[in-house]
Amino acid sequence: MRELSLDHLRTLVAIADLGSLANAARALHLAAPTVTVQIAELESRLGGQLLVRGRGPAQATALGERFIARARRLLADADDAVEDVRRQLAGQTGRVRVGASTGAIAHLLPPALERLARDHPGIDVNVQVLTSNDSMARLAAGSLDLAVVALPQAPARGVHVTPLRREAVVAFLPATWKAPRRLTPQWLAERPLIMNDASTGLYRLTAEWFSAAGVHCRPRIELNYNDAIRTLVAAGYGAALLPEESHEQHARDPRIAVRPLSPALWRQLGLAVSDRSASGPARFVLEALLPEKDSAA
Repeated sequence: MRELSLDHLRTLVAIADLGSLANAARALHLAAPTVTVQIAELESRLGGQLLVRGRGPAQATALGERFIARARRLLADADDAVEDVRRQLAGQTGRVRVGASTGAIAHLLPPALERLARDHPGIDVNVQVLTSNDSMARLAAGSLDLAVVALPQAPARGVHVTPLRREAVVAFLPATWKAPRRLTPQWLAERPLIMNDASTGLYRLTAEWFSAAGVHCRPRIELNYNDAIRTLVAAGYGAALLPEESHEQHARDPRIAVRPLSPALWRQLGLAVSDRSASGPARFVLEALLPEKDSAA
């Protein structure tokens, strides 16, 4: 026997716990001669006697006591490794790579991550700040598992997209500005604007909104960080078109006024998941991101 066998170690520990080879054989559902052979092979492999066997209970030698303690740890580690693999195969543990914009990370992910930590603490979520285009590319390449993306998205091989939620896009403007109750493309185009950068879906959405009204706008600055945009609005630098985070827990800055748009503008978000990850722990992250069902339903 070249290597130690976990079966032999398990037999040795059973003898130590149950006091005899016969008791160990019954507990392990083995024939008594098989247990005798396993202990003999183990002692031969180690080159020393582990048990004193006679008419009374089997007793561990000094060498046996030290080795049995080590055997218990080895068996526990082996059992933990097997259980970890089983949990991973069941999707209960593992690492999930999630892509999202800064806005989604700030407002959509926290409650989902809280539910996930409560229900599936073995799942580790790696969040990456990405545009929707970057997320779709990485999902197709296999370097991302799940993403919150702006819709619509061009089909990508191996990526499945489902609608998540629709958000109203509204105008954020300095509270000192005199503004009508609803803001039109024509009114906003005459003011300094702060827009998301051209790589984002929100930029394309708002640009199409202006274009549909026959208005061309040139932003004063382009950013891809909504919190920074709101900070500039509060400083009076310009107005911005951003999703209305109705679930936002923090009070709005009194230096910022919020106005609906006319015509109304909506942004549709979706969940994109790689087919490679659909059966793993990503499915639990996906469930956590979906709106919770009405308990009264």
